[in-house]
Amino acid sequence: MARFLIVEARFYAHLNDLLIAGARRALEEAGHAAELLTVPGALEVPGAVALAAESGRYDGFVALGVVIRGETYHFEIVAGESARGIMALTMDGLAVGNGILTTESEAQAIVRADPEQGDKGGGAARAAMALLALRERFA
Repeated sequence: MARFLIVEARFYAHLNDLLIAGARRALEEAGHAAELLTVPGALEVPGAVALAAESGRYDGFVALGVVIRGETYHFEIVAGESARGIMALTMDGLAVGNGILTTESEAQAIVRADPEQGDKGGGAARAAMALLALRERFA
């Protein structure tokens, strides 16, 4: 049994609840333990994962959140930099599944987040588990 930390950017609580449900279900079905950590927004997710990784308490991480396009350039910054930060962590050898949704609308986010539809939370958890398996294979 591996220990995963789900790090969620709690900006859109109702959408995150869907993502978390999917991630927890995928991890539990695989027999893994999960803990939840909440941060204010998507830009804080990579930093929180990095800090938690230093503790050595977790085998893998699931990054969750929702970024919906608004009227300003801020969307591009948040979407791009959170993804870049997560990718940098995976390139450093951490098993991180990226479930931070970047959508044009709340309607798109609901479809992607819902475990009975897009299940992107479950998909991020499965990606983290796959990366952990690869890390163990090549250790």
